[in-house]
Amino acid sequence: MTPFATDAEALFPELARRIANTLARLRQARGVTVGCSAKRAVWNCGKTTLYQYLPLGEAPARAGARPVLICFALVNRPYVLDLQPDRSLVRRLLVAGLSLYLIDWGDPDDADRCLDLEDYIERHLGGCVRHILDSHAGEALDLLGVCQGGVLSLCYTALHRRRVANLVTLTTPVDFHTPDNLLSKWVRGLDTELLMRSGNVPGEVLNGLFLSLMPLRLTQHKYVRLLTGNCDQRAVEDFVRMERWIFDSPPQAAVALAQFLRWFYQENRLVRGTLRIGGRRVDLGEIRQPVLNLYALEDHIVPPAASAAMQRYLGSADYTSCGIDTGHIGMYVSRKAAHEIPARIISWLRDRQ
Repeated sequence: MTPFATDAEALFPELARRIANTLARLRQARGVTVGCSAKRAVWNCGKTTLYQYLPLGEAPARAGARPVLICFALVNRPYVLDLQPDRSLVRRLLVAGLSLYLIDWGDPDDADRCLDLEDYIERHLGGCVRHILDSHAGEALDLLGVCQGGVLSLCYTALHRRRVANLVTLTTPVDFHTPDNLLSKWVRGLDTELLMRSGNVPGEVLNGLFLSLMPLRLTQHKYVRLLTGNCDQRAVEDFVRMERWIFDSPPQAAVALAQFLRWFYQENRLVRGTLRIGGRRVDLGEIRQPVLNLYALEDHIVPPAASAAMQRYLGSADYTSCGIDTGHIGMYVSRKAAHEIPARIISWLRDRQ
């Protein structure tokens, strides 16, 4: 039984039964799935796969629009951006006629334990960019970085700014030492050398870390809200889809995770100007193309101040930011954000074709 079902069972046996039954049906029924938009694999590097979404028949391609590459976090599955048709950032971008690609980092195993951030940024992310540009015979694409993927996108853009025409960041931290950053405080004293030597980190360990930031809100309280709210079958299905994603985190390559924790959370190298990837300094001032930065005002993982600080370090004269009244996960799946965020991205990109 999954952890969330165990928690719920202790609180509400009937609700736990409904959640367990719905989860079993989600696993078996073709009509109730996660990841609703058709896509095809077009390139891979190790465990990383680049997917191209198939255009929607009712959405003609936008003339002159560049391809858009979504770079998601290493620590979560990207299908949360395409969870179900009425809550899918991917689908709304496709409806707008955009040519859309997505990076799925896959599941690192013991053979990948020595993958480092240079590998992920230069070979994996960089390889995806090169494949897309070759396929479209273009010189630059639009890059959409999400959470930790936004950090990787900032690094890549600073190092290869001619390949990125416009950069969009979603729930992306830049200053990792803001006073309200609970995650940064929690990992500040971790021994990253020991972590690196211990091998890949299971996804369950990271789940425990994220849940520990707000244990009541992220465990018992959500079951109370479900029980006391509109607890019809659709509400239960929506809830289970979300829970399935939360507890479906991939393992993390030991070296890359240790580097990310030390370089960003512990040493805050990105804003201090001391970060080097492949021997090259990552200078955010080199990012001079248009940037759209969207962050959540109620985010407990990436505090608003951690993301809003971005403007102080970029070299761009065309910078737009907006705080959305929701939480971290709400930026991907809440019904309010499902309309506002894609509308902002589509309009912003259209103005910069």
